[in-house]
Amino acid sequence: MSIHIKKIYYIVAKKSKNVQKPMASSARKHQYLTIVIITCLIASSSGQEPESTILLKFKSSLANATSSLGNWDSSVQLCKGNFSNWKGLICLNGKFTGLQLESMGLSGTLHIDVLSQLTSLRTISVMNNNFEGPFPDVKKLGGLRGVYLSNNRFSGQLPDDAFAGMKSIRRIFLANNRFTGKIPTSLLGTPKLVELQLQDNQFHGSIPAFAQQDFQLNVANNRLEGPIPAQLSSQSLSSFAGNVNLCGKPMPACPASKEEQDNPPQGNSSKNKKGIPIVAIILAVIGGLLLAAIIIALFLLRRQRKIPSQYEKSSVKNLNKSEPKKSLREDKYRRSEKGKLYFVRRDREKFDLEDLLRAPAEVLGSGSFGSTYKADVNIGKPIAVRRFRQMSNMGKEDFHEHMRRLGKLSHPNILPLVAFYYRREEKLLVTDFAENGSLASHLHGKRGPKQSISLDWPSRLKMIKGVARGLAYLYKELPTLTLPHGHLKSSNILVDHSFEPLLADYALAPVINKDHAKQFMVAYKSPEYMQNEPLTRKTDVWSLGILILELLTGRFPANYLKQGKGANADLAAWVNSVVREEWTGEVFDKDMNTKTKKHNNNSEGEMLKLLKIGMCCSEMDVGRRWDLREALEKIEELKEYSHDEDYSSNYASEGELYSSSNKAITDEDFSFTKKG
Repeated sequence: MSIHIKKIYYIVAKKSKNVQKPMASSARKHQYLTIVIITCLIASSSGQEPESTILLKFKSSLANATSSLGNWDSSVQLCKGNFSNWKGLICLNGKFTGLQLESMGLSGTLHIDVLSQLTSLRTISVMNNNFEGPFPDVKKLGGLRGVYLSNNRFSGQLPDDAFAGMKSIRRIFLANNRFTGKIPTSLLGTPKLVELQLQDNQFHGSIPAFAQQDFQLNVANNRLEGPIPAQLSSQSLSSFAGNVNLCGKPMPACPASKEEQDNPPQGNSSKNKKGIPIVAIILAVIGGLLLAAIIIALFLLRRQRKIPSQYEKSSVKNLNKSEPKKSLREDKYRRSEKGKLYFVRRDREKFDLEDLLRAPAEVLGSGSFGSTYKADVNIGKPIAVRRFRQMSNMGKEDFHEHMRRLGKLSHPNILPLVAFYYRREEKLLVTDFAENGSLASHLHGKRGPKQSISLDWPSRLKMIKGVARGLAYLYKELPTLTLPHGHLKSSNILVDHSFEPLLADYALAPVINKDHAKQFMVAYKSPEYMQNEPLTRKTDVWSLGILILELLTGRFPANYLKQGKGANADLAAWVNSVVREEWTGEVFDKDMNTKTKKHNNNSEGEMLKLLKIGMCCSEMDVGRRWDLREALEKIEELKEYSHDEDYSSNYASEGELYSSSNKAITDEDFSFTKKG
């Protein structure tokens, strides 16, 4: 043992040039041992603790973490590929990169000093929990790219240097807390910041002059005042709503100062009454005419090249048709650029991009977002591939993070995302294949002689219950998204082998190009968007209401076919008009199987209840529209056949329903009457 010590000491001493060779005396041996021990202690103190140890220290500062983070175990590896073995961790290529501890009922202290030891930490999210106290000193975590603290009870002022030195930060979410004071000016020194959410707090003072590129700001419902900086004039009006003393675009114009009122600009022969040079006016008119000509030319060109949506192309009648099999590569997919498929689920067999491109593929449809294929990659069952060309609203890193988040979703009524492929010009999303097509095809497609009869009432009730449950799950798991779905319609509800509904194309609003989203996504057909009001988390409820009416009436919502804002006459308006004329029985789809004598009246009563739910959800006035929680509760109460003699009495306490023209519809209007 002493020989090893002498060798170690010799190496250490030689490097420090203190000795030339080992010594043999007993006294020297003790000196060697002392030096070695000190050397080892110094080396140990300068080393990095394992990430698992640091994370467990952080967990110990949290309350209610025992159950929520019960699988945090130092004997278990943190990451495997892009998957985490510890709940709430974000992993990338086998490396821990962030914490996503959302909606876990956590409280206690965010121990920033402990987290600062995690050199690979890039994201921290504790949204929708119960944390209190002052703003955490996140600037100690200089490498962070995302800080998500929304929907807690943090309070107090943010220090002006709260974000000093955070050169990598991209997103800061502090919404729905109790912060006060002024918005920190240190935010101006964050060059990569692209999104800042401060809404629903108590900030006061003026808005700093943010100059970051592609910057999105939301400061709604605070106490801010003064002119909005010119750099932010293109932001949405809803981003500044609820600050009564803000002015300037996009808010109302600021009042002129007393000096401007007392000293209006003096005119001369080359200016008009407003002091604008005549030459400038002429140039502006000419420029406007040229711009109009260019816009018209582009519009005509785009119209010639436009790919019609699935419903426009097929006019509903061809929904069940598909094209002959070919391969994705044959469909002009360019393989020259390097890339790979990123899998976001563990429970699916993997394959590579080359396998996918070689696989026989069947075109299922061409919608407004791109084409959908059924592909066979020899994994025992087919897959579905969606190609998106208008999906460039996020950079690569943010897109990957969003897809990984969607990949974690798991619910019986959610179509799981399996993998994705990223290229700047287009994206591929790989999902499970739903063998029974879409709800739209069952409602509106032609039925061949071998196909089953139309959907009866129990089947439609099963559909709408599954849709509501899936939507509620999205609301719970995606609390920061204004539109947890955003594109809810019958063609985006697929049907699995057991005839359960699967929500598809959900949570895509953040990644779809804004202009394309506003033109095609269902959320942008809503009454609030038609009236230039902001979209809210009740917007998806409106889509749910329209879907309920479509399911009950069997009528296709024609307003979805209209590009841009919604149509003037939609399905909800038609239902309202029929109910007003007291022909409620004429609303329901004649193909719906309600002819069973034994249950006829009682099933009709349940149908009327669902009709009322649909009308409450599709209410034009957002304030009077039901929220999702209330809609889900009422939908869950519905039965295939009611045993209540008076089916309307259960809803009598809910008060009046309002139509789009604000005329009240009460329970007395809901009698089952048919034209005689």
